[in-house]
Amino acid sequence: MKKFNLFLAIMVLLTFSIQTNAAAYSYGDPSEEKIAQVYEKMVAKLNQSPPDFQEAEALFNTVKEEVDMHMGKGASELVLNSLEDEDKEATINNMQKLLGLNIARRLNAIENNFEEYDTSKKLLAKGFATYKALSPAIEEQDAKLDSQIREEFDLALEALGNPGLFGVGEKESDKEQFLKSKSSILEALKEPLNIEEFNAGHFTESATAEENTSQSTNDKYTDFTEWKNWLPILVLIGIIIAVVLYFLKRRKRS
Repeated sequence: MKKFNLFLAIMVLLTFSIQTNAAAYSYGDPSEEKIAQVYEKMVAKLNQSPPDFQEAEALFNTVKEEVDMHMGKGASELVLNSLEDEDKEATINNMQKLLGLNIARRLNAIENNFEEYDTSKKLLAKGFATYKALSPAIEEQDAKLDSQIREEFDLALEALGNPGLFGVGEKESDKEQFLKSKSSILEALKEPLNIEEFNAGHFTESATAEENTSQSTNDKYTDFTEWKNWLPILVLIGIIIAVVLYFLKRRKRS
């Protein structure tokens, strides 16, 4: 009976440990990028019969300030003008160009902060989240190109390396490989998006701070390196050891 109680206590603690561990390593909703989400909602509204341009414009206005800041007011004006003209195709095309510019913005920011692993990983997650929204349109034009772009995102992720935890799991970064993948991604997007050159806009201190605190990534971009994320695990291990010792001590007394 005592052995069963000990086993039961350990199992409960291990279950709690797994749940806490998952929470500690989660940055919230995976692959979340507001501009990409708005694009998908706008496309859904524009694909209604008849297209709901009014609601699509209301959705765009929720990210207009961000677009103005990072990609210029001219980009916003193109989208708003096509919405005013009730030109569905032009609106979708202009929004897709914005997504391309957003990808370039994220990749440029990584280049500028390449040694900051945690920040770079989050930025790459945002860039990939943007591409996932754009991917169906690219795949429709060229499925092979879509696969190639996705592979380059994977290579870019590998190129970031991994500082590991106390040296465990450390993997050296490769900036040259990242720049190669970055160039491949942007070059591949030029033709389907009809963009000659990407201008990702400026980067302000407030924008950098936003990236440092953002919590958006998918599972393979999850960060396992910050020591503070291991604290809940270490505490739970300590509790488990204490419980085991307690039961062993009681067993000896009996």
